Amino acid sequence: MAEAVSESGRSRRRGRGGPEARSGVPGQNPHLEVPFITRGIPTYDLASEESLVRIEAGADRILAEIGIEFRDDPETVQLFRTAGGEVTALTGESWNIRFAPGMIREILRTAPARFTQHARNPARSVEIGGDAVVFAPSYGSPFVMDLDRGRRYGTIEDFRNFIKLGQSSPWLHHSGGTICEPTDVPVNKRHLDMVLSHILYSDRAFLGSITAPERAEDSIEMCRILFGADFVAENCVIMGNFNTTSPLVLDGVTTRGIRAYAAAGQGSIHLPFLLGGAVSPLTIAGSVAQCLAESMVSCALTQLVRPGAPAILASFLSSMSLRSGSPTFGTPEPALGSLVMGQLARRLNMPLRCAGNFSTSKLPDAQAMQQSMMSMMSAVQSGANYVLHSAGFLDGLLSMSYEKFMLDTDLCGALHSYLRGVEVSDDTLGFEALAEKGPGAHLFGTAHTLRHYKTAYYDSALDDNQPWETWDEQGGIDAASRANTRWKSTLAAYEPPAIDQAISAALHEFVARRKAATPDAWY
Repeated sequence: MAEAVSESGRSRRRGRGGPEARSGVPGQNPHLEVPFITRGIPTYDLASEESLVRIEAGADRILAEIGIEFRDDPETVQLFRTAGGEVTALTGESWNIRFAPGMIREILRTAPARFTQHARNPARSVEIGGDAVVFAPSYGSPFVMDLDRGRRYGTIEDFRNFIKLGQSSPWLHHSGGTICEPTDVPVNKRHLDMVLSHILYSDRAFLGSITAPERAEDSIEMCRILFGADFVAENCVIMGNFNTTSPLVLDGVTTRGIRAYAAAGQGSIHLPFLLGGAVSPLTIAGSVAQCLAESMVSCALTQLVRPGAPAILASFLSSMSLRSGSPTFGTPEPALGSLVMGQLARRLNMPLRCAGNFSTSKLPDAQAMQQSMMSMMSAVQSGANYVLHSAGFLDGLLSMSYEKFMLDTDLCGALHSYLRGVEVSDDTLGFEALAEKGPGAHLFGTAHTLRHYKTAYYDSALDDNQPWETWDEQGGIDAASRANTRWKSTLAAYEPPAIDQAISAALHEFVARRKAATPDAWY
């Protein structure tokens, strides 16, 4: 396995976190830095028991009476047929499978409620499930943008920049996957550069390729080079993020990829992307029932391949503009749906992925952050364990924004404090702070204040809390402009985490060999 970083970004930051932390550079919160969050507040259980039972019954009815269509993967069809699914051939390459009520839930009993995804730096391995919360960057945007150059197609340089920004932030726990599409690399080969970049520029856990079965296999094989084949055979070191083809379809590219990750004992996320009124019922209860049905079946495939393989139930609920039919993000109805999905996941005893810092805004502006807060808080309150799209999401997922990435990670830092909850003890009740000087006296210099001032409140790296006059004298700089300065300085200060040079060479050789094996494809 690659050697652990002897001095991680986390330890360097702690080294600066002395008495001067609060009066020096903003954003010094070493007491909040963790490899993943352990939830200290309860989830918000929105739906009643009766409502949950009805939604589950609705999902069962979808699976029993309508079924799921499978395409271009007879091996997956045979797995479900053997397990008891009712298979009807539609064409030579497509089948409808219906499932008796309770069948899929029974299959999912072997799925782990919580698991570890190992990072190459063991100190940054993450727990997924239970009371653990993991934040990861946004995923899948073809465009990138910043205030200097505007909106443009993403490149491998942009991809690596976002990995570096994520690695530099203590408020993300996971390197993510396709942070943006590197459109300057051939489609059939860019997965190699993406996985290699995650390994070289971050020492955190990451997602692999899912766009073709052979690309999934390449991703896993690169992890065998990194961690050692024996370690990978027994541990989760990579995950794939798989979308169903809603409504109620699983295509062969998806199912073969799921089988590849599961057969290797690696993790997978099973995500319906549901646009209400287009590919799911317009009403939230109906969308949630469909989401549950699709995600459960997709998760169940992993257990048929390898019982105990890590699988994450997931939802990506979206409303739409009733004027134009275009997707909307950061609206209240999908946020409510995320809360209900959290309850349903806990009833299945499975980890959950949902929501993130969603927005349809075209700039890192007030709309962007208002919509993001609506969506992100629903993820936090729902009990989501893995929150993809935690940083950078803009333009309805079409663009990754450098500035919004920095604003979002700052919000993620605040959520570290929020998720800790409130400690109640003799010390935190603060009687001595009031008693020391008595009525009418300020508390600035009390022993209690001095003991707690560095850790009592989250210190934002980007907020401006100065008086108007000071802010105006310093140029009246807005949040997006401050974020622009911040990402540039962060990239300038970035240092790559150490990696064993023999492993690095082996990875480069593998990538070169796989690229040489096939001609470039730009489709």
